Amino acid sequence: MSVRGGAAPYAKLQAIDDSVFVAPSAQLYGKISIGEGSSVWHNAVARAECREIEIGRIVNIQDFVMIHVGYEAPTRIGDFCSITHHATVHGCVLGDACLVGPGAIIMDGAVIGAGSIVAGGAVVPEGKQFPRHSILAGVPAKQIGERDSSRANRLNAWQYHRNAEFTRRGDYRCWEGAEYAAWLEAKQAEIERDADL
Repeated sequence: MSVRGGAAPYAKLQAIDDSVFVAPSAQLYGKISIGEGSSVWHNAVARAECREIEIGRIVNIQDFVMIHVGYEAPTRIGDFCSITHHATVHGCVLGDACLVGPGAIIMDGAVIGAGSIVAGGAVVPEGKQFPRHSILAGVPAKQIGERDSSRANRLNAWQYHRNAEFTRRGDYRCWEGAEYAAWLEAKQAEIERDADL
């Protein structure tokens, strides 16, 4: 199974930073860009036949995520986002530092403001727009709260960045032990100062 869609026509369409971790079972097809320090995990698929997929830096696309485009709608994912297991992101825009919960679906033309959370299983319909710092849940998704989750979401993104670096070298236990606890404390302090940006 191809890591990046295999065939030469796809390779010339893609701009994937050399630092990006792409799991061997992930599949990337079409016009896709992925920024520095991001990761694409097991069995994730990104496919862009007409519009483009743009993924920022320090983003994690977790296991079994599907990213696609609409006929008229590209998919744009900001920096420090976490797209968690089995989510579908389809022709929409996610601001920086958003977290999309497991099994959530975000459809064509939707816009999710920076620092937001889309709860697991939520369905954001076509064309819906939500402001920064939204907490979204339900089918169809509605704003059920407001909270700036930017720092918490950035921490999650940095944890997956660390996981990718460890996984790349065959170490699958990056989130345990005294060394991890020290790293986590230091990273939290860095994020509180916005020194990670």
